[in-house]
Parts: sequence; C-alpha cells; structure tokens
Amino acid sequence: MLAFDKPPENVCLLRLSAIGDTCHAVPLLRTLQGAWPRTRFTWVIGKLEAKLMGLIPDVELITVDKGAGLSAFTQLRARMKSHGAFDLLLHLQLSLRASAVAALTPATIKLGFDQPRARELQWLFTNARIAPRTREHVLDSFLGFGDALGLPRQEPRWDIPLPPDALAYAQALIPDGQSTLVISACSSHRARNWLPERYATVADHAVDKHGMRVILCGGPNALEREMAQAIARHARVAVTDQVGRDTLPQLLALLSRATALVTPDSGPAHMATMVATPVIGLYAATNPERSGPYLSRRWCVDAYDEAARKFLGKPATQLPWTRKIELPGVMELIGAGAVTTKLDEVLAMKSQAQ
Repeated sequence: MLAFDKPPENVCLLRLSAIGDTCHAVPLLRTLQGAWPRTRFTWVIGKLEAKLMGLIPDVELITVDKGAGLSAFTQLRARMKSHGAFDLLLHLQLSLRASAVAALTPATIKLGFDQPRARELQWLFTNARIAPRTREHVLDSFLGFGDALGLPRQEPRWDIPLPPDALAYAQALIPDGQSTLVISACSSHRARNWLPERYATVADHAVDKHGMRVILCGGPNALEREMAQAIARHARVAVTDQVGRDTLPQLLALLSRATALVTPDSGPAHMATMVATPVIGLYAATNPERSGPYLSRRWCVDAYDEAARKFLGKPATQLPWTRKIELPGVMELIGAGAVTTKLDEVLAMKSQAQ
C-alpha cells in the first residue's frame, strides 16, 4: 500500500476510453476527491469521452484525439511540458496507446495494475502496482487503486451535475409522470447487438401492457440509424426516434428521467447507471458480472454461460475473465420474452417503492 505523509498536490487519472469505462472511473475520482479535497485533479481522456466527463466540476481535462494519429502525441507532449509533473498518475487503461500517453505524463508515482492483469505490457510503464485480484467487475478493479492508496471504500457515487439545456431537452421528451422506456439498441461492437424485431416486441409490450412511451436513442452513425428504422418498421406501436439527435449531456439527462433502459453492453448502460436508472442489459457476447451495469446486474438478461457452452464448448466459469464471445448469432440466444419479463419486474419494483 502506498502511503503519503500528506495528500498529494496534483493527481492525474489516465483513462482515454470508452464511454462506459470512463463512467466506471468516476467513483474512483469521487473517492479521491472526498479523501483529498485540496488536491488538484487532472484526467487525460479521449476527445469524445470528454464531452460527457466535462460535466464534472473541479477536474482539469486533457483530451487526446485518438483519430489524430501521431500528432495527438506531439500535442500531448507539449501540453505536459507546460503543465509540470504530477505527484501521482493512476494508469487505468490496458492498451499500448494509453501506455504511450503514460510515458509522456511526468509523475513521481505511476500506479498501475498488478502484473497478472497488466496486459499489453502496462507494467513496463508503471513503477507501482495495486494488489492482485481476480474475477471482479471493471468498476471494482478501478476502486482497487483507492485501496492501494489506503483510502476507505465507499458506496460508488457519481453525482454528475446536468446542465439546464440538457434537462430542458429531456423534460420535453419525458414530461413529469410519463413512464418511459428508452431503448439504446446498438453497441460499438456489432456482434453485441440484438435483433430489431425483438426490440420491437419489447416496445409493443411496454406500450400495450404498461402504457409507456418508447424512445429510441443512439449515435448518428449509419448502423444506429438503420437499427432505429428497422425497429420502427417492426413495431406495431409508435416509437419516438431520437437516434443521432442529442448530445452526450442531453442523453444523460434523458436517461435520468427514463423509467428504464434496454440496451446491450454499451456506453449508455453505464451512463444510465450514473443517474440511477434501472438498466435491462442484454448480455450474451460479454459477461455482465465483469462489464454489466453496476447497479442493475440483477436486471440483466444473462445468456453468457449459455453462449460459452454453445459456441466454445465449456461453461463460463472455465473461460478467462476477460473473454468475449463476439460471434455471429450469439445475441440470438436472448429471447424477447426474457426481456419483457425483466421489464415487468423492474416496473413492479418501482411500483412497490412508491
């Protein structure tokens, strides 16, 4: 365990991407801020992800444009030279690109994962390591950095302030008292995506049985547009298509007003977690115990073990913890009935809580 005689003056977090993983990093940041209120915090982060995490006050963001190639590292080197050294760097990402960023980030202590978990040679770019652990959620692995610093664990909190324009956008779509199901149908990995006709079945069920409004959300790329159009064609009920029409802060505000979210393993699953909205996660290609919505794992439809047995010939317990089963047909293991059952359970829980 690392010990400081006094709280460090400057701490840098390094997690470039993806959106979901940056969401997982926020509880660690909140733990650090709570323990060291006078410390200045900097986060080296991807350009897209900064559009969301820029909502967090009192944190300096240094953005890295991953699409800029080598020029991004040239710009980062100049920025770091003018910034000065950090007392502590928390290297939260297992990729050679992120480790190149770590190499350009001057810090007295560079804390990374223990060697068994330090894939992509991360251990070469750090001079201190957290305690070894196995088979834990990504968010818990990040909290291990706080453990290594001797900080007491707390219940994860995000407390992301939402700007007024984003809140107004969300309220226009989800008025007070309107039960609403949001569907974010696509992951950035095509093999994790479910079938549009099954999303449509869930939308029909939400409207017919529960009187809900259904809103489709997602990014502006062609795949997500095509998915939204296919869902709308298959659905008997009217759905509101907001795909590609919002910003990340607006999406976060929308999710904060939603009754529930249905999505595969995707960034919005973890955005919804930040605002305490129940997530019905669709998991067959990836393991929800490792990367599922942290507060909603009981609501996930978990076909990961079934996928492991069908496609790999062994139970999930025999697979490496980080193993993905991103193979054609894997998401077809999830039936629409399993998802509507979870939706019924979420709504029953909310009704009992009122």
